[in-house]
Amino acid sequence: MTRPAIILLMGASGSGKTTLGQALARELGWHFADADDFHSPANIAKMQAGHPLDDSDRAPWLAALRHHLAQSLAEARPTVLACSALKKGYRQRLLCGLPPHAVHLVYLRGSRDLLATRLAARTNHFMPAALLDSQLDALEEPGPEENALVLDIAPPPAELVSQMLKALRAPNALSHRPPPTT
Repeated sequence: MTRPAIILLMGASGSGKTTLGQALARELGWHFADADDFHSPANIAKMQAGHPLDDSDRAPWLAALRHHLAQSLAEARPTVLACSALKKGYRQRLLCGLPPHAVHLVYLRGSRDLLATRLAARTNHFMPAALLDSQLDALEEPGPEENALVLDIAPPPAELVSQMLKALRAPNALSHRPPPTT
């Protein structure tokens, strides 16, 4: 994987997107971006108050993330992005217009119980555990047309990073993604 690329780690809150994304970016020598850093103060306040975001809340956030990804590719800066990307439509907005061969989707799948346990143990994050069910209700798992690498989040982070590296370094790994549509 020497050409500029985007790896989008997606999944519900508590799936390990940030932890795994940072570790994967370190291993690859790539830039890491956390979608949480792109939320507006209003979105953060809404979530802190225990209210789930709706599509209108997410629209400017998704646009900012899409811009960041396009800029990363334009600057030949390979990037690992940790982003919930819960709905297929969100993923389409994020990836629209990006070269399909440059985008790799990794879905971090976990049981509700495991996600809830992780969220209960997490401190200093604006996303309260009470919003987990709203995320799982919104979640649309990637279909075969999205060519996602699907990983069960139960193993330790080092093992998951190893699984990702192995899959991503395989010949033609995740490189036949059809272009996203709007």
